[in-house]
Amino acid sequence: MDEHLLTEIEIKDFKCFKNFKADGFKRVNLIGGKNNVGKTAFMEACFVNVCSSEIDTAWTALSSLKSSRDNLEYLGKIFTIDDIKKNLESIDTFQSISSINKFKFFILNANGKKEYKFEINNHETTININDFSYNSKEKEIIKFIDNFGLTNDDLKKVFESVQKKDKENILYKYINKFDDNIVNFKIIGGDKPQCKTIEGEYRDINEFGDGLKHYISIICSLYACENGYLFIDEIDNGIHYTQLDRLWEIILKISKEQNVQVFATTHSKECIESYARVSKKLEDEDICYIKMTRLEDASIKAGVRDYELLENNMEQNHEVRGW
Repeated sequence: MDEHLLTEIEIKDFKCFKNFKADGFKRVNLIGGKNNVGKTAFMEACFVNVCSSEIDTAWTALSSLKSSRDNLEYLGKIFTIDDIKKNLESIDTFQSISSINKFKFFILNANGKKEYKFEINNHETTININDFSYNSKEKEIIKFIDNFGLTNDDLKKVFESVQKKDKENILYKYINKFDDNIVNFKIIGGDKPQCKTIEGEYRDINEFGDGLKHYISIICSLYACENGYLFIDEIDNGIHYTQLDRLWEIILKISKEQNVQVFATTHSKECIESYARVSKKLEDEDICYIKMTRLEDASIKAGVRDYELLENNMEQNHEVRGW
């Protein structure tokens, strides 16, 4: 197991989690369960934790969760410090301990003074919100693709990684297998993602539907996250079930090649079945399925199935989605 991989996590006082633990994560991890059981919140907590080796990357990850959830509200908006303060105050408190980082954030509000308190790997820092720098900083090898997909600017950034690694032809091959009417993909005019059709015409990527953009975003992000982490909410969003085997084959192959740990959520039984089928075909045992379940006392449990257990469940036709 590579040292950089997240293998276990404990989450306290974050959204639906009061005291939650899970372990046994692998290189590629698929998360399933009923609606509103905490799949995305679990993945968000993992994302924040791996970003929390320093204050600037930690608060940037925390703040991004709110804007990601409220994507339509923030669409095209230029963020101000007041927006960032509002985002952080909406979270109020966050605590996680994992195989990677120990991180705690909360807001102190006493005697008319408001402060942010950060505890990162046993180092404590308290800063008055009026003295806080709000200098955002992202970890370039950690990406979170929400259910709205990447913006054009973000897609441009991850496509640059494909270009730097001279992987354009591989990307074009994958795109052509997804849609044989498309021969390549370019960023034209500085920020316009476009696809070239077999007729030689370049068309805006949005004209081809959400599925293609989501597919390209995932592939490019895998190359951008070398030796890092990729989080994908609703991985099969816009992807026809007949394309799922191809998508999982790409994810399993490139994640192994680029040493990327992947976490993804789904509601789809077809997606889970495809995941198990392709991992078996490739003989890739560095995978697990995480089934989120809400218990009668309202607490949430994660049932982690490794490659062997998932295969046994699928062969015996056991329900795995969490219904």
